[in-house]
Amino acid sequence: MKVIDKSSFLDTFQYFDKSIVIEIIDIFIGEYPDRMAKLKADIATMNFDALKFDAHSMKGVISNFLAPLPQQFAKELEMKGVEKDGTNLDEIYQSLEKAASDLVDDLKELRPQFEE
Repeated sequence: MKVIDKSSFLDTFQYFDKSIVIEIIDIFIGEYPDRMAKLKADIATMNFDALKFDAHSMKGVISNFLAPLPQQFAKELEMKGVEKDGTNLDEIYQSLEKAASDLVDDLKELRPQFEE
């Protein structure tokens, strides 16, 4: 499933140095597994302070890519951390995992358009 609005993405990044866009994409793809592992560990240990921090960080990174669905799931996890609310964490995490995986796929598809 596509989670990036491709035309908005290309409009937003059209004036950026192409190497910067590639770097931003590559950093996200490279850090994605560790970020998801941290969130999973935060949930497993019910470490709400870490969940709040890690989900906020993930939300911020995702916001760069104009992908509202995974951003929304990250925000939901962040709010669960803020509220110290352990309900539905696994379901929200699984939704984020799927949407963020789709984001990675979208980025891999868009990346060649910025190669010189």
